[in-house]
Formats: sequence, structure tokens, C-alpha cells
Amino acid sequence: MPQTLTPNAAAERAGVSLDTLRYYEREGLIGPIRRTTGGHRAYDDDDLFWIGLVTCLREAGLGISDLREFTALLRSDGDASDRVDFLRRHRAELAEDRTVELAETVAAFGAEVARGRAARVGAANHAAWRVERARSLAAQQSVEGYSALQLRHSLVRPRPDTPIPEAGHRLLTDDDLDFARSERLAVWCYTPLLHGAYVRSDRPFDPAYDHPGTTRTLRVLADISRELDATPNQIVLAWLLAQGLSPIVGASRVEHLDDALGARDVTLTEEHLQRFVEAR
Repeated sequence: MPQTLTPNAAAERAGVSLDTLRYYEREGLIGPIRRTTGGHRAYDDDDLFWIGLVTCLREAGLGISDLREFTALLRSDGDASDRVDFLRRHRAELAEDRTVELAETVAAFGAEVARGRAARVGAANHAAWRVERARSLAAQQSVEGYSALQLRHSLVRPRPDTPIPEAGHRLLTDDDLDFARSERLAVWCYTPLLHGAYVRSDRPFDPAYDHPGTTRTLRVLADISRELDATPNQIVLAWLLAQGLSPIVGASRVEHLDDALGARDVTLTEEHLQRFVEAR
């Protein structure tokens, strides 16, 4: 039987007050919480995950009604695009808050690692100079610093200096990649499959991607996909993996997850990679 926690222990582990814990449950943001035979609440690891998620989103500025909507979307079996659309609508609230002193942010994240609540700290959509500054502050404070970058990256690229619809997204640049490799930072790439555009005709690429480089790259992608008997999505993910990058993939169906995991079995040769270099 999995280990459970009392309300007081769960609140302490999650770093919230008991009143906050009760409020989350009353508002339907967490739970239903399992009860013991004696009728007492018993919190498990899954409950702690939801408490942490809700707390994080609250601190990012989301209101209760928005939190109810998002947690309901996460619990539903609906299409993942609904969750993506929600995050797009609220990207301003979820962006980095530069009114908070960077040293304060570094200290807070370092404390979470020291308490064992986090194994490592990554920076999403941050400029390289901010990450380097944060790492320097972490060294001065003797706390865990950023060890990973999370940025948007895929096989095809938008035209230079052309805005993409998701204004809060920051594209991985050659300078970011050089910085990460020189500092031995992991790179996590989100939106690697561009919302299904590589395989679904009903989800075309955004006009920002309409340029000769995309046409050439998609032609090479189709050729290599046939040669290796792999799906275009698997080739795209294998291309990222071959460069030491970690794709972040969202899946709403088991078959989508199986397809993504199949990329681990795809081996791209240097010749394949060079063809993509020349096409892009």
C-alpha cells in the first residue's frame, strides 16, 4: 500500500498552510482526497503533485476560476490542444516576472533543491545572459544553479525576425546552443512537432514557416522517412536526439505516445544529418 500523509504532513511537505490545503480542496482544485477507514484524509504522491501544480500556477498569477478551468482540462480525456490553447491565452501571466530580483529567484529555487523537492533547476524562455547571471548568483550563494534550458526548437524554422503566433515562446538560437554546450547545460525543446503540422494536413504550418528552406527540409524529411520506414514525427525527434537535445512531447492518445517513443529506435547517419543541414 502506498505511503500516505496526514493533512498537516502534506501541507508541510508541499510548503503551504493547512488552510490553503483545505481551500484547494473546497474549490475543487485538488482531490477528491482518499479517506482512511476512520474517515481521516490521506494524501498520496498524486495529491502532492496537484498541490504543487496549483501552488505554482497561483504564484504565477492565475486566478481561481482559471485554475479550475485548467485543472479540469488536465483531468479530462480531451484533446491536448485545449490545454495548449489555455496556456497560450495566459502566456503573459506565466512569463518570467522580472519585477522579482533575480537573486531572490535563484535563492528560492536553490532552497527547493536543498529541501529535496526538486532535483535540478531549469530556465524556460530565458535569454542566455539571464541564465548566466543566475548561475553566477547561485555560485555566490552556494546553491544549485540552472542546469538546463527550455526553449522552442524543431526541424523547420520560421523566417528570420518573423513573429510566430505564440508570442511567449522563445526560439532556440545558435548562440543558445553554443552557450549550453560550452557550459554543459541540458537543452529541453518544446513544440518539436509543431502541433502536428508534419503529419496532419488539417494543421498546416504557420505562415511564418513559409519559405524555401521549409520546402527543401520537408522534401528531405519525406525521403528519409521512406528510407528508414519511420514516421516524419519520429525522424524529427530522432534528429533532435542525435544532437543531444531532449524533445518535450505532449500526447493525448496512447498511439501518439507510442509513435514518439519509437523515435528512440531510429538511427540517423551523418549523411542523413548533413542532408538536413543543406536543406535548412
